Amino acid sequence: MLEQRNLHQYKRPDKQRGQRIISQALLVMALGILTLPVQADPITRTTLAHNSTTAYEGKSHMPYANPDAPKGGTLSMSTLGTFNSANKWMTTGVPMAGTDLLYDTLMSGSLNEAFTMYPQLAEKVTYDPDDPSWIIYHINPKAKFWDGSDVTAEDVKATFDALLSKGPMFIRSYLGDIKEVQVLDKYRAKFIFNSADNKEILLTVGQFPVFAKTSIDKNFETLSLTPLMGSGPYKLGSIQPGQSVTYVRDPNYWGQSLAVNQGRYNFDKVKYVYYLSDEVAFEGFKSGQYQFRQENKASNWAKAYNFPAIQAGMVKKERVTMKNPVAMQGLVMNQRRPLFQDIKVRQALTRAFDFKWLNKTLFYEQYEQPQSYFYGSELEATGKPSVEEMAVLTPLLADADSDYRQQVLNEWHLPQSNGDGFNREGLLEARKLLLSAGFYYKDMHLYQPNGQRARIEILVVDGSSMERVLLSYVRHLQRLGFDASIQNVDAPQYLERKRHYDYDMIVDVFAQSLSPGAEQLSYWGSESADDIGNQNTMGIKNPMIDAVIEQLIKADNREQIILYTKVLDRLLRAGYYIVPMLGNTGSNVAYWKQYRHVDKLPDNALGLDYWWVDAEAEKQVYDSLH
Repeated sequence: MLEQRNLHQYKRPDKQRGQRIISQALLVMALGILTLPVQADPITRTTLAHNSTTAYEGKSHMPYANPDAPKGGTLSMSTLGTFNSANKWMTTGVPMAGTDLLYDTLMSGSLNEAFTMYPQLAEKVTYDPDDPSWIIYHINPKAKFWDGSDVTAEDVKATFDALLSKGPMFIRSYLGDIKEVQVLDKYRAKFIFNSADNKEILLTVGQFPVFAKTSIDKNFETLSLTPLMGSGPYKLGSIQPGQSVTYVRDPNYWGQSLAVNQGRYNFDKVKYVYYLSDEVAFEGFKSGQYQFRQENKASNWAKAYNFPAIQAGMVKKERVTMKNPVAMQGLVMNQRRPLFQDIKVRQALTRAFDFKWLNKTLFYEQYEQPQSYFYGSELEATGKPSVEEMAVLTPLLADADSDYRQQVLNEWHLPQSNGDGFNREGLLEARKLLLSAGFYYKDMHLYQPNGQRARIEILVVDGSSMERVLLSYVRHLQRLGFDASIQNVDAPQYLERKRHYDYDMIVDVFAQSLSPGAEQLSYWGSESADDIGNQNTMGIKNPMIDAVIEQLIKADNREQIILYTKVLDRLLRAGYYIVPMLGNTGSNVAYWKQYRHVDKLPDNALGLDYWWVDAEAEKQVYDSLH
């Protein structure tokens, strides 16, 4: 009865008591409002940065540009293979080189900062610092396509809708956080994301080209040598099928007065000359068929630059150092093949690679073997894990295999031979690993635990100089008992087989920026391993790697980016997914003497967009060749 009376009293309070309750409730509400965290209002800015600086905001030009650089001349370069498409954003065909020259992006990145964007097609952006689940890009009303039509938010939406539904799988993965692109009005496009976790996606969408909607609707998936309509500084000039592609600077380019474009796009023409092999391409450079070359062959750099044009002072050599991580070039072991699913096999194949001998005999000791996926940068994991790294690693490794855990936590060093070309110790260690993995020998041949012959085919593209590098490695595999070989195929077949992961091993390159983020999912994420055409060519499926990439994407500051990248580096190395081959902390370039650049090149790139031609020197070069 007492409980019922008390309940009845609460249900039917008297008037005075009810007023007290209401007053107290209002006071609590008021205090609650006062103690709520302050929410920042959306802001509008002309620059965007992801845990980086915006040092050049408001500047008239970038520090690696010469705003007084003359226009004119031709930049000519070489490329290998062939082409049958002008659209590199579709899933079929072999795209021609240089198509990025045809298109503007919403914003333009800085070549001196980790991840900072400056106005290009978009003159400004609006976003909420406390809610990175959306961003509005404001298109510059002055932006025009080649045909004189306006670049609008409709074009932006059509571009991203096409990329997300019809583009290469690694692009779909990279942009996977986009939920929707809305057209607010003619010049405002709003990107809405699936969550507020991926803060760098606000900048990522600004890196992509924008095509005309009319061109997308008509030609996006058409295999053609006619490019999609763009707004960029160059138009497609002439094509000689299988021989060359030439782009011509648009004198009416709408964006030439933008700060990021001052002293940029100075060449009247940019030409790509095609060759079937690098050896022939080098001869073409010596004879002046093209006149700017990035030299990736150490033997050439060491002793082949003694031809008449060098001796006459018509060709210059230059080594350019950069602060970017050294691109990881290595032999990918395709874990979709049962042979490579045992980590002991991958460790054995790593020990069979004799970098020291190769570097001494083929590369004149000009290369280093990358000890990291972010080698040569502040992102590289060195020594043993720090206290901060251990705080991240400890829960990740709780259920990990003990051998893998030790590989992650120990100081990392790739195995080194004595450089005599036999690699005896490395092969003995490799043999022990294979036997411990259940492999066995019969009649001097190596067999897998399932009784099948142990075979490895390394797929390479015709004309690649890589075959010469791989011959010694194949001999070492054969000494281990593998039926090992190199398979040469033409470029279209190579690309198609790579897209469908139809190979045992290939040589792949994983270039990194100073601000790694969502693109790591397409490199190493479990979901990307099953996506045709994605960049996870080794087929990694490691939940620990997935987890740390998610933390990296959500990083709130530069210190966290560095921390999570170092942890990712340790997890990748410990998995032995790649046989690291060659790396270089700089670029070797050679060019005929008409080309010029500022004294201080950018930190993170060659910045060829900002080079120019000296007309008098170009005439001297022309006269010498004719």
